[in-house]
Amino acid sequence: MSTRMFTSPLFLGFDHLEQMLERASKNSSDGYPPYNIEQTGPTSLRITLAVAGFIMDDLQITQEDNQLVIRGRQTDDTQGRVFLHRGIAARQFQRAFVMAEGIEVKGAWLDNGLLNIDLMRPQPETRVRTIEIGKPAQNGNGHTKIVEGKSE
Repeated sequence: MSTRMFTSPLFLGFDHLEQMLERASKNSSDGYPPYNIEQTGPTSLRITLAVAGFIMDDLQITQEDNQLVIRGRQTDDTQGRVFLHRGIAARQFQRAFVMAEGIEVKGAWLDNGLLNIDLMRPQPETRVRTIEIGKPAQNGNGHTKIVEGKSE
């Protein structure tokens, strides 16, 4: 039985956020590949994945709706090689990150076995809107009608 996080009336319209969190918690939790998420500036983030042994052609980054999905698949280059011990992972992976609305991917690069993905979080504009309170007005048939700022 799951508990709903956004049942308070103060969270109007946050159903989609709850669904995203549920989806994120169901993602693979095996911990491979390990990753860091760091804030690199007031509005910028960087995801760094440890992908030792992968080359650029083995990696794919896609943005699917509000998810950033990183996939890795190495080609089998073990032909003719004899391993006495094989401890370096050579397996495929898929790692997904749920992104908030408006997050943009600015770029990605591979450096010394680390895949770096830069993200930009635009600053939200502060919007203040005054809502005028109307007065009830009587129309010709005796019904009351709310009109913004004037009576009819």
